[in-house]
Parts: sequence; C-alpha cells; structure tokens
Amino acid sequence: MTLVQDVREERRLPPPSMAAAIRRAAGVSQARLAAELGVDRVTVARWERSGAPWSRTPRGELRRRYADLLAELEREVLGR
Repeated sequence: MTLVQDVREERRLPPPSMAAAIRRAAGVSQARLAAELGVDRVTVARWERSGAPWSRTPRGELRRRYADLLAELEREVLGR
C-alpha cells in the first residue's frame, strides 16, 4: 500500500464517539459488532472510548474492515 493509500485509509475511520453513535443508531450491540469482526466486545469498547488510558485504535486490515462496516451501517441508518 502506498503512503497516500495509508493516509486515505486512516482518514476513513470516524472519531470514536461518532463510531459508537453510528453503531447505536443502527441498533447494533458492541458484542454483535465484535463478533462480525472476530474480536472481543472489550476491543470494540476500547475503540469507542477516546482519551481513556485503556482506549485503543484498530490497525491494518482490521481497521479497514471496521471502517467499511461502519460506513455500511451509516448508509443503512441514513438511507444513502
């Protein structure tokens, strides 16, 4: 992947609070989202909590899959 592609992928992921809002608006639990991505529910909780000492950001392929899933959920919620 090129530098520009890396930057583009980095920008696709919404801020943690918005990611949580998209998930909730779609009626999806952290556990269900975690199962879809093959991670633990606590991992999703960490992704959705910025600023906490235990917060995390997904990386690599998992980040891309998470961003794609959030984008799909957002389209469903907003009807775009």
